[in-house]
Formats: sequence, C-alpha cells, structure tokens
Amino acid sequence: MRLNAVVAATLLLAATAACDSAVSPSPSAMLKPGEAAPDFTLPGADGKSHSLGSFKGKYVVLEWTNHECPFVKKHYKSGNMQSQQKELTGKGAVWLSIVSSAPGKQGHVDAAKAAELTASRGAAPTAVLLDASGEVGRKYGAKTTPHMYVIAPDGKLIYMGGIDSIPSADVDDIASATPYVKVALGEAMAGKPVTRASTQPYGCSVKYD
Repeated sequence: MRLNAVVAATLLLAATAACDSAVSPSPSAMLKPGEAAPDFTLPGADGKSHSLGSFKGKYVVLEWTNHECPFVKKHYKSGNMQSQQKELTGKGAVWLSIVSSAPGKQGHVDAAKAAELTASRGAAPTAVLLDASGEVGRKYGAKTTPHMYVIAPDGKLIYMGGIDSIPSADVDDIASATPYVKVALGEAMAGKPVTRASTQPYGCSVKYD
C-alpha cells in the first residue's frame, strides 16, 4: 500500500473514532430511491415549525448534521457545505439541515445554539430543524453525519447517500471528489435521470438516544 493511502486510512480511522465512541442504534427505515419521502413536521431554529409537505412542488435537499463531527467540520470549515447550500437554494431548491442528536449526545443543540452555529459559519440552509427524538432520522434511515437526501417536486426520493465520493475528513479531498448531491440535483433539474441515485454515506454515526 502506498504511503499516502496509509496516511489517508489512518486519518479516516482517527476521525471515525473521534466521533463514534458509542455505536448508535440502527435506523429502522429501508427507503429506496423512487419511493415517496416520509412527511414530517419539525421545529426550526427560527422558532417556527416546518413541514416537508409544505415544500411540495420544489426540490428539497435534506442534510443530517452534527457540528462536532469531524466529517461535518470538514465540509463547513472549508466552506464547501455553505457553497452548496447557496448554489442549490439559488437554483430554487429547499435545503433543510436536520439535527437528530439526542439530548446529552454529541451534536445536540437547542434552537439558540443552532441559530448561532448557522450565523457563525455563514451557513445558508432554508431552515435548521431539530429532531431530538430521532423520529425523523429513523424514518429516513439516516446513519451518518452528513447523510444526504434529495427529494423531487413530486415528493419522491431521487438521491440518498454521501455528500461526495471520497469518505474522508481531509479538506484536501474535496476538490477531487465527485459532489454527488450537486450532480444528482443538476441532472434532475435538467430533466435527466439521476445516474447515481444511491451511494454509501460516510461520517459519524447519528447520535440517537
């Protein structure tokens, strides 16, 4: 094995260990692309309730997040996540960041903390939603942070999986990775079939209770 591959593998293991000291329960959902996305209503960091059904007719991106996870930090510290949020919402998509960390678990936040993080990082989701019970995360089978989903205007899932093609916590890998979410949404908006509708998500386990 080449040295750079060894280093990359070591960094991946270290990042995983840093955020996965406890294994979370396996989500029960077994969703597949082409199926209807489960509806939900969750409180937002803005103090309002947000329902997926209210966005029917628009493309919706769901991003499971945990601000303490090294893999999430990779995409926010580099500005990659914010860039994608701004680009895709600028094209008319809705972007919902969802926090399913249970109280007392890594990444759990209240509305005030979620709003503070959004402002301090220059993030630009349509809304940040709080799923402290983990009910919505389990409905979707969200396993990692980040774990990404794209929903078409008709309410069906057209993509689920990783944010990109390189499962690492190294910022330097972003430039050479295939941005799966952007590609999927771009193809769908152009009226083309999504070439990769399902990929392997990577990151920290979602910290369900």
